[in-house]
Amino acid sequence: MKEMMNSRNRDRDQLCLAPDGRPDADQPAWRKDFPIDWPQDHYVARRDFTKFMVLVSLGLTIGQFWIGLQNHLRKRRGKPPMMKIVQLSEVATGGTFAFNYPAKQDPCVLVRTGAETFVAYGQKCTHLSCAVVPDTKSGCIHCPCHEGCFDLQSGRPTAGPPRRPLPKVTLTIRSGAIYATGIEERTT
Repeated sequence: MKEMMNSRNRDRDQLCLAPDGRPDADQPAWRKDFPIDWPQDHYVARRDFTKFMVLVSLGLTIGQFWIGLQNHLRKRRGKPPMMKIVQLSEVATGGTFAFNYPAKQDPCVLVRTGAETFVAYGQKCTHLSCAVVPDTKSGCIHCPCHEGCFDLQSGRPTAGPPRRPLPKVTLTIRSGAIYATGIEERTT
């Protein structure tokens, strides 16, 4: 009787019953080793919740400061230097020339679309960074990984999964040579 009174005085949320409803004495041995206490399992103390929220907030704050620091450092680096790519006579009309700009790990491709017209883009697809291949006959830059296609004149995506245009390399022609003068990162 006394045991019954104690069980009634306990908070109903603190009661733990086996999922099959049998008494504790009839439960298998493994269930005693691995108890399932549903009310206690879903209970989160205020202190634990506060710790979780503080840690998540701290992580998000540190992440925002890191992004701000990276943007600040990018702005301080300024424009990339001017670099000679190739002589005009070395690229035929409809031909291409691969080069790296502004750093050695940044592949780019130059395409001569006409007698005096050139375009250059970063050679990494904006979807998953696969190498893109210019196709001057069809007027597109093709990504073989996921059948993406970019317009040869503008670098904007025309088919496939890419949603952002290719980074455009700005060009200057001086003394019969083509020079890269900067990179245009575009979002639309």
